[in-house]
Amino acid sequence: MTDMKVPQAARQLRELALSAACAAALRAAARLGVADALGDDPASVEEIARAVKADAGALRRLMRGLSSHGIFAEVDGDRFAHTEASRLLREDTPSGLRYTTLWATEPWTWELWPRLDEAVRAGRSQFGDLHGKSFFEFLHEDAPESAAVFDRAMTQASALSARALADVLDLHGVAVVADVGGGQGGVLRALLERSTTLRGVLFDLPEVIANADPWLRPGGPLGDRVQLVAGDCRREVPVEADLYLVKNVLEWDDDSTVATLRAIASSGRPGARVVIVENLIDGSPELKFTTAMDLLLLLNVGGRKHTREGLEALIGQAGLTLGRVEPVNSYLHMFTCVVPA
Repeated sequence: MTDMKVPQAARQLRELALSAACAAALRAAARLGVADALGDDPASVEEIARAVKADAGALRRLMRGLSSHGIFAEVDGDRFAHTEASRLLREDTPSGLRYTTLWATEPWTWELWPRLDEAVRAGRSQFGDLHGKSFFEFLHEDAPESAAVFDRAMTQASALSARALADVLDLHGVAVVADVGGGQGGVLRALLERSTTLRGVLFDLPEVIANADPWLRPGGPLGDRVQLVAGDCRREVPVEADLYLVKNVLEWDDDSTVATLRAIASSGRPGARVVIVENLIDGSPELKFTTAMDLLLLLNVGGRKHTREGLEALIGQAGLTLGRVEPVNSYLHMFTCVVPA
């Protein structure tokens, strides 16, 4: 019995040691547009290669590698077909993951991962040591293409959860909702589309607000009910609202998390609700994804994914009163807090 387990462990370790090849293959397929070139019917490698302007022999090797992970399926020898997973790489797939895939494999990620042992040894981000500036400064000053990928990835992530959040978020008695760190505004748009009387505030960094969803901008279908406010939520949130939404934002260092929640508490009137939405390490069925993101956050911003207990402690430090904690869907949890008197 022991001898049977050793080969399996060895196979697992070998595959994990070379798992960067899978990430690189996903990135290559996304950048080449392979999923977009492949239609509903199986196609030959030569046909796909012509469509994406790639070498057929090399493309066959790329797709063979991806199909071993269930991304595309090899059929009839030299022909490939879509799988449920490969369709998520298509540009036109609703709630797809093309830009999320590109974001997770941007050039700066390959520079950071080899420094993980240093981050673990020091317990802090390695990004400043590598680039001489903070992660978001680098992103917007030195890597505008990567910043654009980030914005689109966040929009895709919001699309996956916005509808679920709109279904469970209690807006009774709420006239104004502020989405703090709301990106391009996908979640806020979903909430406003549910209620014709609700007004919203989208708050994020200036360069993010500049690229807000056109529906939320002046002249857009929802623009007359939206205020776009630029700023750094770790310093101040100069917005008055009945409900402050903070979704997948509190993923940096603990001091910044507490500072953000205190900034909201300082602006909010007594009794205003603060709803924090996060995917938790100890509450997610996607533990491999969540723990990987936790390590990437350590590397790039010195941040973390939270446990329920850890986030509850930070909420208390910020001076908010925690009420209910409940699931939004299979991987997100919602912490409903109140600004105390």
